[in-house]
Amino acid sequence: MFDDSTIVAIATANGIGSISIVRVSGKNALPIALKISKKTNLTPRYVTLSTLYSKDENPIDEGLLIYFKAPFSFTGEDIVEFQCHGGVAIANMILDEVIALGARIANPGEFSKRAFLNGKIDLSKAEAISKIIEARSEDAVKLLAKQLKGELSFFVNDIREDLLFMLAYTEVSIDYAEDDLPDDILEKIDVKLTKIKEKLSNTLEASKRREGMIEGFKIAIVGKPNVGKSSLLNKLLNFDRAIISDIAGTTRDTIEESVKIGTHIIKIVDTAGIRDETSDIIEKIGIEKSIEAIEQADIVVALFDNSKPCDSEDEKILSLLKENSNKQIIKVLNKTDLQNSFEKSKLNDFIELSTKQSINPLIEKIEKILDANTHSDEMTLISKRQIQSVELTLHHINEATFPLQTGELEFFAHHITEALHNISNITRPYDNDEMLDVMFGEFCLGK
Repeated sequence: MFDDSTIVAIATANGIGSISIVRVSGKNALPIALKISKKTNLTPRYVTLSTLYSKDENPIDEGLLIYFKAPFSFTGEDIVEFQCHGGVAIANMILDEVIALGARIANPGEFSKRAFLNGKIDLSKAEAISKIIEARSEDAVKLLAKQLKGELSFFVNDIREDLLFMLAYTEVSIDYAEDDLPDDILEKIDVKLTKIKEKLSNTLEASKRREGMIEGFKIAIVGKPNVGKSSLLNKLLNFDRAIISDIAGTTRDTIEESVKIGTHIIKIVDTAGIRDETSDIIEKIGIEKSIEAIEQADIVVALFDNSKPCDSEDEKILSLLKENSNKQIIKVLNKTDLQNSFEKSKLNDFIELSTKQSINPLIEKIEKILDANTHSDEMTLISKRQIQSVELTLHHINEATFPLQTGELEFFAHHITEALHNISNITRPYDNDEMLDVMFGEFCLGK
């Protein structure tokens, strides 16, 4: 049952600033605003300067009021925004007055929830709103802005329409076999099915490749002890975050920091040195975490020591890189300021540098990889929920292929219906009446 109570919340972050915004939504938003401002009316979408009063008629502040009349507001309900001077006390005083006049504190995300329930946004836009508030990089903002404009909604709706077409024709073929249907209908359905598979597969691949864009791509720095991993981390951060020493095993745990490279926010993980054997239990746990960091990273920066011959520990690193060849891997031959002893033939496509000097070649390489993963017009899913929905949709579409080819249309219809439900979970739930509208509207059946 829909809650029609009037809700209120402070819409700006806590702390001191030039302004604070208190937002009220619901059927009593306007009467409450008129009471606090002592105005007789507010013109929709016009800014009104007004003194704001407490219930005992003492002035609280002089601020701005903006009234958005339903249904032309974010939530689809009457909304009034109080824009007062910044600070914790003033906004809370206005909040208390609004509550005293019958409103209640909004639950987390309730304004967006009401917008969804009132048909103002779909689930994909609601998720984009949540993510764009938390976005830490320019790339994430650009991606999420596209979703706010409805890019993902259009993508999903196109697939829904094709699936509805298939389902409607299938149901007609099952229930109205005696009616004349196009001879090539099954071939058309098969073509549409193939195109949807390709579209969803490309979207999944692009989304998984760009998964780190919202929260920051993760880069793991790996190598044997004393190869210069902590020195590289400090150089990237431009301050001494990690302890550096000549004692093997100084770094015993993963160290994680964020840094901006170009327009990208990245998480850099400095790992414990990976060696063949150690009797130190703590160091052993650190090595296990290093291997885990490689598996979780988007990019792996593997360091090797130019001044020492390639040994069994280096070979272990190279073996780990082969096991994770699906990831972006950058091999770096460090300490080039010292005489070369490392067999360069062991590495291919590597960067030579010294962390005591410039690391610009590495930074440029990382930025190039990140640009390739982010500067693309491919559709991108922004949450695990969306990815799971597409994976399930693709599963049922693949399962539908065989029944279509063998003429088992009931099984085909079942899988297409499941695909419809799953793809629709991204934006708005699928209603069976949609299929009936297509079925009866397109074929004029049941007359």
